[in-house]
Amino acid sequence: MTKYIGKSINRVDGVAKVTGKAKYAAEYKAADLAHGWVISSSIAKGKITRIDVEAALQLPGVIQVFSHENRPGLACFDMSYKDQDAPPGSPFRPLRDATVKYSGQPVALVVAETLELARYAASLIRIEYEEEDHETALEHNLHRAREPKSGVASLLKPPPPKPRGDFEKAFQRAAVQVSGTYVHSAEHHNPMEMFATTVVYEKNDKLTIYDKTQGAPNSQLYVSQVFGIPFKDVRVISPFVGGGFGAGLRPQYQLFLAVLAARELERSVRVSLTRQQMFTFGHRPVCVQQVALGASADGKLEAIRHDAVGETSRFEDYTEIVVNWAGMLYPAQNVTLTYNLVPLDVYTPIDMRAPGGVTGMSALECAIDELAYKVGLDPVEFRLKNYTERDMNEDLPYSSKELRECFRQGAERFGWSNRTPEPRSMRNGHTLVGWGMATGIWESMHMPARAEAVLTVNGKLRVSSATADIGTGTYTIMTQIAADTLGMPIEDVIFRLGDTDMPLAPIQGGSWTAATVGSAVKVACEDLGKKLFKMAQKMKQSPFSGVKLEEVVFENAHIRLKKDSSVAVSLLDIVGTNGGRAVSETSTSLPNMLEQRKYARAVHSAVFVEVEIDEDFGTVRVTRAVTAVAGGQILNPKTARSQIIGGMVWGISKGLEEESVMDHQFGRFMNHSLAEYHVPVNADIQGLDVIFVEETDTIVNPLGVKGLGEIGIVGMPAAIANAVFHATGKRIRSLPITLDKLL
Repeated sequence: MTKYIGKSINRVDGVAKVTGKAKYAAEYKAADLAHGWVISSSIAKGKITRIDVEAALQLPGVIQVFSHENRPGLACFDMSYKDQDAPPGSPFRPLRDATVKYSGQPVALVVAETLELARYAASLIRIEYEEEDHETALEHNLHRAREPKSGVASLLKPPPPKPRGDFEKAFQRAAVQVSGTYVHSAEHHNPMEMFATTVVYEKNDKLTIYDKTQGAPNSQLYVSQVFGIPFKDVRVISPFVGGGFGAGLRPQYQLFLAVLAARELERSVRVSLTRQQMFTFGHRPVCVQQVALGASADGKLEAIRHDAVGETSRFEDYTEIVVNWAGMLYPAQNVTLTYNLVPLDVYTPIDMRAPGGVTGMSALECAIDELAYKVGLDPVEFRLKNYTERDMNEDLPYSSKELRECFRQGAERFGWSNRTPEPRSMRNGHTLVGWGMATGIWESMHMPARAEAVLTVNGKLRVSSATADIGTGTYTIMTQIAADTLGMPIEDVIFRLGDTDMPLAPIQGGSWTAATVGSAVKVACEDLGKKLFKMAQKMKQSPFSGVKLEEVVFENAHIRLKKDSSVAVSLLDIVGTNGGRAVSETSTSLPNMLEQRKYARAVHSAVFVEVEIDEDFGTVRVTRAVTAVAGGQILNPKTARSQIIGGMVWGISKGLEEESVMDHQFGRFMNHSLAEYHVPVNADIQGLDVIFVEETDTIVNPLGVKGLGEIGIVGMPAAIANAVFHATGKRIRSLPITLDKLL
């Protein structure tokens, strides 16, 4: 019986986090622990010609300096270095040789008895380079764009669909046309917890690794393959993660360096990155987009073209789904979508919250707004006129789509009907007021996963899976699912995660964890319930003799007859018949592909934003915003709202502030600190409101849930840009919208 799902349960891990009981990767103690300090390259491309480490090695307490000159022989093939999120190409191998591929590349590791000594010793090491010309500017190299290489990653990030109709002819015939170039800068993830790895070296060369990761099994796979260590000898633990946002989907170089040092020195080693070094690996890539739309005089979309060119490294082809969204949202008959890459002398980009989605939708939804103005329709009315119940890319119906209701409820809550449509027509004293809106969409995915459910001898339910919790509330919602499925009081349920000794689960990304691991937890608890019911039937004078499973209910830690709740057996009594042993069940949840392939599956949103802009200085403030989300079954409104609010805040950040600035002369990101890399502070965030539109979906997964991690950010930047236009009459097509672009 449902008791906890759908309720606003406080985070079960909240106390541990606010009291300091929760431990992170750099906080685990180990006997004889050494500390590593990473030295980063000062050039963007070239070769190391000399490394002078003598002064560092002469310091008492300095143990070793690792570089390409003394790196041990490891796996030879690219496949060994590929992790679960690796794009096509040749993965980066730290300290492999003297070649420098990008600025900030790790070129040496100093290991000492203390962190302070390792840092000081690193300052004494002299490195000389033979520098080569580099290319880091995407906009200067668009002529080199090419199609991405295909690979396993293409299964989750499919290329654009083939063109349909004849865009050029339809566009030229269209009564109303808009076109424009949209650019957004690079962004870095910057979670509060910086990347760190503590490797505990144990007997028989076994390793216990505490890693900052969004997937402990992924780190285990990487270490095992690269270093040739059996899986059973590598245990990765990551119960708490201080934010990830996609940065932790792939193993970062501190993991490689810590394991390398621990194995060579045969002692425990910790390697932590600095905030500056957090800017030396994956980021949201720079992207240049061209959007052209054609419509009839009455506002019916007839032609869509969306072209995108993104950056990638020289050694891997990182891809995103940037342009496919147009075909999923709008039913135009003439559509051409293209996506290309330009390899540059940078590190491979990495998925960053709503990768590709927020990039593509920021351009598309601004162009849609511009077309609505040109046609003379309200932006909401225009979208309703061009509404579709099908994903036109795949020509499939949606398993559920309550986007119409998102538009209605969001507009009503925001007060959209009070908007005057003319730009610069609304004011608040000396400030211009603008109202804008946009649509959001993100795929609803369901992956295979495993979970274990154990009923202990004292009647407690312990559930586990090797997934992660990057702050999204995974601990809490899994506890709710388990408690409801087996009819247990929530205080008697404990969910554990982040350990490779637990049943396998995929990396936490793509907004699929609630659906994926949640389904596995549900199945494991159901299977445990079946086992307990069979045990109950075998008890002496069992009231369930001859009773079928569907005739009972699990409620309040008992199994009860549905037709007579007084007939019951407690779960504690059942486990008591097991000879003093717990009762357990490990189960696998698989997506029902036969059913799912008949439908498109997505979560949708409608975003409404108000901005105030100082007419003299061009400063922009988001004064209020409403996001209405159709996200299927909402497991926990409190944690779900937190997810959407977090995405909205990041949308404000992307729209108005966030930008990694590259000095192309040096090929280096220059604002590599939180003092210069701007993100919102409390004063930037005003009233944010969230609506969860009721939506039932029996196709997406057994729980009927749709992931919420990404959808909160997808539509925000475009809604902000559209509100800026309404306030000022200026179309800003380059993000972030800084005051210099408005003056």
